[in-house]
Amino acid sequence: MEVHAFLFSGNQYLLLLLLLLLIIPSMPHPATSAVPVDNSTDLSSLLAFKASTSDASGLIAANWTTDASFCTWIGVGCSLRRPRVVSLNLSSFSLQGTISPQLSNLSVLSSLDLSNNSLSGTIPDTLGGLPRLATLLLGRNLLSGPIPRSIFNMSSLVSIVLSSNNLSSSLPTRVLLPRIQDISVTDNLLAGHIPADLARCSTLQRILLGGNQLTGSVPSSLGNLSELVDLSLGENQINGAIPASIGNLTKLRLLSLAFNDLEGEIPQEMGNLVNLQELYLHKNGIAGSIPISLWNASKMVMLSVSANNLTGPVPATLGNSMQFLQILRMAENALSGGLDFIASLTNCRKLEVTTNHFEGVLLDAYGNLSTNLQYFHVSDNNIKGRIPTGLGNLSSLISLALSVNELRGTIPTTLWRLKKLQVMYLGKNKLTGPIPSDIGLMTRLSRISLGENELSGQLPDSMGNISGLQVFDAPVNKLSSTIPLSIWSLQALITLNLYQNRLEGLLSPQITKLKAVDYIDLWSNRLSGDISSALGEIQSITYLDLSNNSFHGQIPQQLGRLSSVKYLNLSHNFLSGVIPKSFSTLSYVTSLDLSFNMLEGEIPEGKVFSNVSITSLVGNRALCGAPKLQFPPCPANVMTSNSSTKLRLLKYVLPSVASVLVFLACFVSL
Repeated sequence: MEVHAFLFSGNQYLLLLLLLLLIIPSMPHPATSAVPVDNSTDLSSLLAFKASTSDASGLIAANWTTDASFCTWIGVGCSLRRPRVVSLNLSSFSLQGTISPQLSNLSVLSSLDLSNNSLSGTIPDTLGGLPRLATLLLGRNLLSGPIPRSIFNMSSLVSIVLSSNNLSSSLPTRVLLPRIQDISVTDNLLAGHIPADLARCSTLQRILLGGNQLTGSVPSSLGNLSELVDLSLGENQINGAIPASIGNLTKLRLLSLAFNDLEGEIPQEMGNLVNLQELYLHKNGIAGSIPISLWNASKMVMLSVSANNLTGPVPATLGNSMQFLQILRMAENALSGGLDFIASLTNCRKLEVTTNHFEGVLLDAYGNLSTNLQYFHVSDNNIKGRIPTGLGNLSSLISLALSVNELRGTIPTTLWRLKKLQVMYLGKNKLTGPIPSDIGLMTRLSRISLGENELSGQLPDSMGNISGLQVFDAPVNKLSSTIPLSIWSLQALITLNLYQNRLEGLLSPQITKLKAVDYIDLWSNRLSGDISSALGEIQSITYLDLSNNSFHGQIPQQLGRLSSVKYLNLSHNFLSGVIPKSFSTLSYVTSLDLSFNMLEGEIPEGKVFSNVSITSLVGNRALCGAPKLQFPPCPANVMTSNSSTKLRLLKYVLPSVASVLVFLACFVSL
């Protein structure tokens, strides 16, 4: 029994030994298990990319060295199982140069991000051969040429972002991207049509093609993309009508078709877009009324249909159905009806309904709108009544535009509570009374427009407190008294427009404090005195109109220093003396008017006077020269005012001096 047991045990050991001999060869050897494949191809591909680019920071030059494994290089990601490159992320590295075609040898690469650099040249066609590439991000570079057709046949691609480059040509008509979710090629130079074949990419969630030169119509087949969330086709040359099939995209949150040539009406089916939050249809030729169904888009946050041919009323309950609406832009249409809908917009931050046919009055209840309201624009309508005092409660208001209406009464003092207001447009109404002195409390104002009303009284001295004021526009009113000196302290002022008022007094030399001013129009007032020679120090001015006032004296020679001036009008005053010869050096003047003054002497020569017409100098009877302008030739002994003055000095002073000399000679001889 013992012998038998031993033999049995021996057989077991023999069997175990045979099994081990079969298993061991198939097991990995410890010495070679760390490098199962040759990775020299990945190394050479990365070095080729390094050689084709440069980075201003020098990070790649310093870090990408063969002293260490490329898996430790900055921006390089390797597989956890083996040293193969699976991702290359060099976004915002200030890279210059080109994209090396040898990147296509990174055969297991799944993510390539070279966005936000200054790479130029073309996109290598070989990138379309990367079998595992899922993410291709090349946006915000200087890439040019066509998008390789091979990229649109990559079975692994999930996201392609090529926005903000100079890519041209057209998109391919054939698209085979079974896994694609995101296509973004905005802000390029692409032409041609939108591929209808995109409808075969059933996984698509984002199509962003805006800011190109695409033509043709919006393919109705896009309505089959049931997973689509964002569709942006704005700023192209797309025409035709909005296809009704767009209403099938029930997951859509963003739809942008703005800045195109679309026609027809807004499809009724768009009311099915129950998840829509942002709708941009502005700057097209869309007509008809806004479909009632669209007003029930309860999740809408941004609605912009400005600059179309839309008609019809806006429902008074708009804000009740679109409770989250923050921005409403319906300007430049032919919409009509009342303004009742405004009171319902309790969450609105920007309200722009200018240039329509809305009627009615502005209610004081508008002061109960959201305190987050920043823009209140209702200009160019048929609004009557007074400016409601309640608007002063809109404490976050940045821009208030009520111009081109039929508003009456005075400017309410409650508006001066709007301490954040930067823009105030009240022009072209029938407002009366003075400009309240409290206007100086609105220290953030940069633009004030009060023109073409019936405002009277003085210009408030407190305006000097608005240190950032750039535009003060109050022409065609009944403003009187002098221009306060505080106006000249507004060093940020670019435009001063006060023509057709009743302003009087002198033009202060302190006007030179307006270091940035470009435009001054004071025509048709009652200003008098000499034209200050200090005006010649304002080198920034391009437009100066002092006509139809009562200025007298000579035209200062210093006005010839206005090196940037293009329009200069001093007509219909009482200016005398000669035309300054310095005017000949005014290189940029395209319009010069000195008519109807009391100027005399020879008309100077020079570029500006070779271009002026007779109407620019008519009404000055003592001018001569310039035969092309039909003025009489100057006589040989013509005297300018300066030479006449010298002659008078010689006539009266010389005899007196001679008498004194004779007297002294007689005295000495005694």
